[in-house]
Parts: sequence; C-alpha cells; structure tokens
Amino acid sequence: MSRDEDMERTFAALPPAGGRGFAQTWWGRAWLKALEDTALDLQQLKKGRKQARDGAVGAVSVRPGRITAVVKDRDGTAQRSDVLLQELTEEEWDRFLDMAVDRAGHIAALLDRDMPPHLVEDAAAAGVELLPGIGDLEPECTCDAWDHCPHTAALCYQVARLLDQDPFVLLLMRGRGERRLLDELQVRSVARAGKADRADRALQDGQETAAPGPEGVRADEAFAAAGILPPLPAPPPLPEAPGEPPSLDTEAGPAPGVDPAALELLAADAAARAYRLLADALADGHEHRPMEVPLGAGQDAVRLAASGAPWAPAALDRLAAGTGRRRADLEPATRAWRLGGADALAVLEEEWTPEPELLARATAQLAAAWEDGERPPLRADRPGRWTVAGAGVQVRLDRDGRWWPYRKESGRWTPAGPPDPDPAAAFAGTPADHA
Repeated sequence: MSRDEDMERTFAALPPAGGRGFAQTWWGRAWLKALEDTALDLQQLKKGRKQARDGAVGAVSVRPGRITAVVKDRDGTAQRSDVLLQELTEEEWDRFLDMAVDRAGHIAALLDRDMPPHLVEDAAAAGVELLPGIGDLEPECTCDAWDHCPHTAALCYQVARLLDQDPFVLLLMRGRGERRLLDELQVRSVARAGKADRADRALQDGQETAAPGPEGVRADEAFAAAGILPPLPAPPPLPEAPGEPPSLDTEAGPAPGVDPAALELLAADAAARAYRLLADALADGHEHRPMEVPLGAGQDAVRLAASGAPWAPAALDRLAAGTGRRRADLEPATRAWRLGGADALAVLEEEWTPEPELLARATAQLAAAWEDGERPPLRADRPGRWTVAGAGVQVRLDRDGRWWPYRKESGRWTPAGPPDPDPAAAFAGTPADHA
C-alpha cells in the first residue's frame, strides 16, 4: 500500500446492528460521548441511532479530518453526510511520536488494535488530544441541517463500530495513516537506539559526556519580573442561566440499581447550585460575607426533596432512607425547608433546651403578647415549645429567639409558616385543625 493510498480508507457498509450496542470499547464510547455532548437536539440523535441500527449507512470513507458516507432515509432519499474532526499539527504529531517511542508498550498496544487509557493519558500529558471532546465533531450534510441531523448522527454511530475494530481509524482522522505512522515510529526507534549505542561506546572509550543543565527560571529573575507582569484578567461574565445537564438517554443501559432520571435531577441541581455560587462570587462585597455552613447529608436530602423536582416515589424512598428517615417523615421536613431552610429544619427535628436567659426572655414575651386581649390557654409541652390546649396550635422557639408556628395535621405537628419575632403573630398564622 502506497503512502497516498494509506491516507484514505473505505469500509463497506456494515450489516444492521440489531440489538447490540454501537460501542464496546472505552474509546468507542468516548467517541459517542463527544457526539452526544455536542448535539443540541437529542431527538435527532435518537433518529440517527435508529437509522444506523437499521443499516441505512452506506460505505464509510475515512480521510484525515473527515469521514463521509451516504445515508438513506426510510423513503429511499439519499443524503451525503460528512463529519469533520480537526487534524493534529506537525508539532503535535512530533510530540505524540516521541511519547510513543519512549514507551514501547504503546506501540505494541496499537499493533494489537488496542488503545489503552494510559496511551491517551500520556498523549494528553504531552499536549496531544487524540479523542474528540465536546464541539469537536463538526457536521455537514446535504439535508442542510445546521446541527447534527439524523444522517450525521447515524454516520457517527456507525464509525463507533469501526473504531471498536481498529483504533487506527481515529489516528487516520487525526492525520496519519497506519503505514506512515508505523514507518515514522520505526525511524525514530532506530535513531534513538543508535544514539544510545554511540553514548555507550563513548563511555567505554573513557569519554565523558556533559550532563544537561537544569531547566527553569532563576529565582532572582522571577522575583524581578513580578512588578512588570500584566494584571489578572477580569472575572468572567455571569451566564444568563445555569447550564443544561447532559442527557443520560444513551445507547448504553444503566448499571443495576442506577436510576438515570434521579441522576439527571442531581446533575441539574448541581448546575443550579454552581450557578448560584458563581453569582455570589461575582457580587460586590462577596469577600466580606461569611462562608456558608456546609449542609450535612440529611439536610441536603431534604433540600433536594424540597426543590420541586419531579422525584419518582421510589427515588423519594431512597432519598429518605439514605438519611435515616421514612418518606412520611420527609414531607414535613420538606415543608419546613421551604419555609426557612436549615434553620426551619432544625426547629422541626432537633431537641434542645434554651439557655435560661433566652427562656426567661421568651416567657416574658408570651406574657406581654396578649396585654390588649385574652390570652389563650397555653401549656409548655417541652422546653421552647408552647401549645394552645385543645386547639392543635403550637409555637416553637429557635436559637435566635424567633417563633415558628406549627399546627397538628393527622396526629403530627407540622410547620405552618415562616418565623415571627412576636409569638402572638406566630399563633395568629396557625388556624386550629379540628378535623
């Protein structure tokens, strides 16, 4: 095979995929992840996956920077589809080849049609990204879609099967055919071996070779440059909204015990929290604000349940069980969280005794609250909790001296409203439940 022929490979159309996945190797799955992370419309990916599974993709041509195939729609209409991938520069190929020659196991793995993770990691450490990432797979199709359409998606799914069989397909897309790549590796290996032989002979002849000097910047030069360095760039602008989490509706099924819907909710929650943290960090005076107290696992579970996300009952059961609660205990806890966050949850669940000074001040507040009216019959059920006898109404004192209204529902005390500095006003917000 000539070098020119080595720079283009054509693979015959593959048979329908049936029920099998399109990628069995980790690098094939990484290829599909780049597709799924890049596409804006996941419905187009689903259609393309079905077309690839049904055998609608014709022969695939692979060249540096481009893959091409004809993809047929159900009505027989044929579309030429291309997907572009940036070629590596000559400098990047030099770094990759030097890295591969340094580690003989990498060459052996490639010859074995394998691409071990450490080969890709070592390449990345040398500044060479072999696998595509988000935005790297650029679509072109005669259907004139501006994003990945079903045709380019079908082509990518089919190429994942080719990558499973031969990782040199990826290297060809990056700019080197198999024959040329192996020839260059052999030339460098021979040159390196010859250099090592010459060094050995020089030592045997009693010649000394000078060791290379240390690399880096002298400390006095680094300190001298401190005053002329440019200022740090301005902080990034705040996006308009949190980022969209990735969809887990992919070809691979979930592992046993994994709920993809729950994971998607957690990802969306993480994006929203990251957005809020960024907004706080960019706000004026952020450096003078106290740091937030981290939430415990139990508090965070309640926060998630109170977020309004559409949790399935089974997911709520797991959420509650993970923090030692039952789902029945989760409902009043989420109500408390919506009313006042971690402070309200502590009033609901914590047992504590107010300090004598705080208790005396609260008792005086209760005595003065009804000076102009009739005081309801109160009893102190526990330290810091006062109940209207026979009315199913209660107020609770928190550590900051605020009063939280509670009412009895179905035999249990549940939060009824936000806190108030006046106990009478707190009572007024809790109509008795006589049901």
